Amino acid sequence: MDRVGDDRAPGAWPAHRREVRPWQQTVRGGTKDDRMLREVTVWLPPQIAGRDLLIPSKLASRIEDCLREIAALDTSHGAHLGALGTMLLRTESVASSKIEQVEADVTAYARALHGMRSNQSATSMAAATVALEELINSVSTGDLTTDAVLRSHHALMHDDPGETAYAGRTRDMQNWIGGSDHSPRNALYVPPPPETVDGYLDDLVAFANRDDLSAMVQAAITHAQFESIHPFTDGNGRIGRALVNTVLRRRGVTTTVVVPLASALVARREAYFEVLTRYREGDPEPIIAAFARASRLAAQESRVTAARMAEFPLGWRDAVGRVRSDSATARLLAVLPVMPVFSAAEVEQTVGGATSALYRAVELLVEAEVLRPLTDRKRNQVWGVGDMLDELDDLNVRIGAAARADI
Repeated sequence: MDRVGDDRAPGAWPAHRREVRPWQQTVRGGTKDDRMLREVTVWLPPQIAGRDLLIPSKLASRIEDCLREIAALDTSHGAHLGALGTMLLRTESVASSKIEQVEADVTAYARALHGMRSNQSATSMAAATVALEELINSVSTGDLTTDAVLRSHHALMHDDPGETAYAGRTRDMQNWIGGSDHSPRNALYVPPPPETVDGYLDDLVAFANRDDLSAMVQAAITHAQFESIHPFTDGNGRIGRALVNTVLRRRGVTTTVVVPLASALVARREAYFEVLTRYREGDPEPIIAAFARASRLAAQESRVTAARMAEFPLGWRDAVGRVRSDSATARLLAVLPVMPVFSAAEVEQTVGGATSALYRAVELLVEAEVLRPLTDRKRNQVWGVGDMLDELDDLNVRIGAAARADI
C-alpha cells in the first residue's frame, strides 16, 4: 500500500454518518404521505481537512499514468496551446452540463456564449463555461477560497429564472436527491442540514488547498465531498466537477488546458453516480479510479484534437487560395484559432483595419466554408469557425466512445 498524505488522521476513510432529523413541509404539495412526513434521515459526511488516506499501489500506478497523460497534453503543441485551452474549456462545460441532462446543439451554445438569445439549455451551458473558467482562474495566483466557489456559482445560476435568488448563496433549506418533488420521502440521498453547510465548505476548501496529497486523489475526493455537502439549491454537479480542474490547476498539473473528463463520465453516467455512493459508504477508491481513468482517456483524445487543430490553418488557406500577407483576410485567418466564435465588433477590435475590408474578408471565408454564420440578422452578426465547432462536438463523442470501450 502507498500512503497518500500524512499521519494527522490515519486509518480507513470513514463512511458518512446518518442522523434522523425533524421534518415538516414549508410549501404544501404532493401526496398525503409527503404532507404527513415528520422526520428525515440526513447523511453527515466526515470532516476531511486533515485526513489521511491509504491507496493500493496498483491504483497509485494508474494515477501516475493519468498524470503523465495530462502533463503531455499540457505541454504539447505550444503554438496552439491557447486555442486548445479554449476548446477544452468548452468541451468540459458542455459535457458537464449533459450529465445534468442539459442538452443544446453547438450552434445554439455558441450563440449563447456571445450573449445572444438562445434556448435555456444553451444559456445554461454558456453559464457553465463562464463558471468553470472563473473558478479555475481563481487559483492562478493563490489558494482556493469559499468566496471563489460562491462567485462561480453566481456565474452559473444568475440567469436561471428559477434560481436567481439563490445564485452565489449556500442553501438555507434542506435539499435531497431522488424521491418525491415535495418532500424527502424515499429520497436516494439527503445531504447534511443547511446550518452545517458553511462549516463543511470551509473544511473542504482547507482540504483542497493541501499540498501533501496526490493531485488526482485530492481532486477526486474534493469533488465527491462537495457532492455530499450539496451546498447549493441547484448547480452542485457542475460546480463540483469544476473543482476537479481547479485542484489540478492549483497543484500545477495543468497550466493552460482543462481536462474534459466530464465527457468520459457522461458516457457512463450510472457508474459515475455509483462511485459517488461508494464514497459515502466509506470507500473512496472507486471514484479516484474513475476520475483517473476519465482524465487519462480525455487527455489522450485531447492530444488528437491538438494535432488536428495544428493542421486547421493550412486547410483554411488552401480553401481560400492565395491572399496578400498584409490583407484583412490574412489577418483574420491568423486569429481564427483563438477566436472560434466571434461577433462583428470582436473581429473589428481584434483584426483592425477598414470595416469594409473586414466584412469582405468574412464573406470570402464564408464562401470558402471556413466560417459559418450563426445568426441570420444583418446587425450584430456572429460567425463560427466550422472546423473548430465540429471538433468540439467530435471530441466529446470520441472521449465518450473511448470510455464505453475501456472497462
